[in-house]
Amino acid sequence: MLVVIENILIDLDGTLTDPKLGITTCIRYAMQKLGRPLADEVDLDWCIGPPLKSSLAKLLQSDNDKLAEQALSLYRERFSTIGLFENEVYPEVAETLEKLQQQGYRLYVATAKPTIYAEQILVHFDLAKYFKKIYGSELTGERTNKGELITYLLVQENLDATATVMVGDREFDILGARQNGLQSIAVSYGYGTAEELAQAQPNQMVGNFSSLMTALDRLN
Repeated sequence: MLVVIENILIDLDGTLTDPKLGITTCIRYAMQKLGRPLADEVDLDWCIGPPLKSSLAKLLQSDNDKLAEQALSLYRERFSTIGLFENEVYPEVAETLEKLQQQGYRLYVATAKPTIYAEQILVHFDLAKYFKKIYGSELTGERTNKGELITYLLVQENLDATATVMVGDREFDILGARQNGLQSIAVSYGYGTAEELAQAQPNQMVGNFSSLMTALDRLN
């Protein structure tokens, strides 16, 4: 029996928008406040996508949960007012979302970022209108794991996993999709390395957001 894709779950950071400036500046702000300043040449791109608290713990080289929590709190001090808007929409995102919506696809955001921030960002960039609902994590840390988030979303929206695809830029998106029986499309312009994505083995790979249309045709 042929199953046609009806639902598209889309990651936010590194897929819809490039949040590098906001995220890295806020990480540096938090580390500075903790008396652990980072040198300018320290690469923080790997922090974009995964759950932030664990990335901060790695930067602090500590398994002290209270310290990681303090770093996260300081990060949010700047991110919640300034950092979330230090962000840029990737080319052709709005036009492609509009086309997908017109073609009858049901679109959802699935991000490890707290829902409260994801909603503000998508409203700010006028992208929220294309999505049926925005799913993210809780400020307390629940559903920062992409697999758990996708499971939750499927249940809440009563979606058929075989008729649903996940689009994202990191291995967490691809592995979370597979864990839930979804097909996946990786975007190569985000923050996942070529090696990381090759190992994760998405069903399709695209070099720009507008190529989603072609990738979906192939999956269907």
